[in-house]
Amino acid sequence: MSIKKVLRMGHPLLRKKCDQLTEQEIRSPEMKTLIQDMHETMKAERGIGLAAPQIGINKQIAIIEMPQESERYEEVEKTPLIIVINPKLTILDEKQQGYWEGCLSVPGLRGFVKRPRKIKVEFLDIEMEKQVLTLEGFLATVFQHELDHLFGRLYIDHIEDKTLLTYEEEFYQFYSEQDSIE
Repeated sequence: MSIKKVLRMGHPLLRKKCDQLTEQEIRSPEMKTLIQDMHETMKAERGIGLAAPQIGINKQIAIIEMPQESERYEEVEKTPLIIVINPKLTILDEKQQGYWEGCLSVPGLRGFVKRPRKIKVEFLDIEMEKQVLTLEGFLATVFQHELDHLFGRLYIDHIEDKTLLTYEEEFYQFYSEQDSIE
């Protein structure tokens, strides 16, 4: 297992819709290695989510984990590692909520993004079992952010007010009291 290089904004793969995984791919030994590599990379980069295209893999797989020991997200419900394969996202409540988002593929920047506050995500797990999660609040935003990567979108595409795109240093100086994700 190894820590992979995270692709940065501007790399063409980050703007492509990813291919779905086949059952054979999901059940392969390479899949377990990919998930371990993604998890190690995410932890090394201090992220809470990572999508396969961010490490150069054009497949619909993302991982999300809100670690128990996180100081950055104290008020957020902790969640174990969730492996999301071939997801389908449904908006359950169009009402928007806003958070400051960051991204491992857009290093050094933060932007204020509004997204639907309640969603349903249907996906396969690593055992090929169908999973359905209903999410709201911060975790709904995290899932939307990560799943966007699988369809060639970045959080900056959702910023309505471009004056709310800032470098991290200025974010921490002027805006950090507000909620943020990365």
